[in-house]
Amino acid sequence: MSEDRQTLDAYAARVSDYSAMSMEESHAQALTGFMAGVRPGGHILDLGCGPGLQAAQMMAAGFEVTALDATEAFVAEARKNGVPARLGRFEDVTETDVYDGVWASFSLLHAPRAAFPKHLVALHQALRPGGLLFLGMKLGTGEHRDALGRFYSYYSEGELRDRLAQAGFADIEAVLGRGKGLAGTDDPFILMTARS
Repeated sequence: MSEDRQTLDAYAARVSDYSAMSMEESHAQALTGFMAGVRPGGHILDLGCGPGLQAAQMMAAGFEVTALDATEAFVAEARKNGVPARLGRFEDVTETDVYDGVWASFSLLHAPRAAFPKHLVALHQALRPGGLLFLGMKLGTGEHRDALGRFYSYYSEGELRDRLAQAGFADIEAVLGRGKGLAGTDDPFILMTARS
């Protein structure tokens, strides 16, 4: 989702691999919980929708979904999966009081640390009062590239809680875990929800 060309190219080269990855149990539970926390039939922004697998599940559950991704190949794959995805970056979220939920599952970790606070503020603004944010991130420190060349920003749970609170979010909850992503490394992650 960032404008980092190396990251976008890494995803574009592995669309089929990414599409074939099964959702970890903790992530599947997070999606179920997220949908239960958004008003029935509400409008959800899937920020960094990838091949649209979660967006398709949300649509099947009766939600209106706006799906954005900065990787053209992912947008095309999401459309094949029945999701009306469109090409978009984090900076393209400029709405006010439009969404009942924002699903940002392991997408904002590609934003530079310096830009992260403004993206959270934009998401808070885009959510209706009481709207639900889901944020999936990897835990760690600094900014690094993984074995596939993808750019990542890492945070501690405390940092993320502080950033969310500073952006205006409340009722912040978190689940910690470990799992393997596209690069095959076993990494610690955090699944967070917060209310606008």
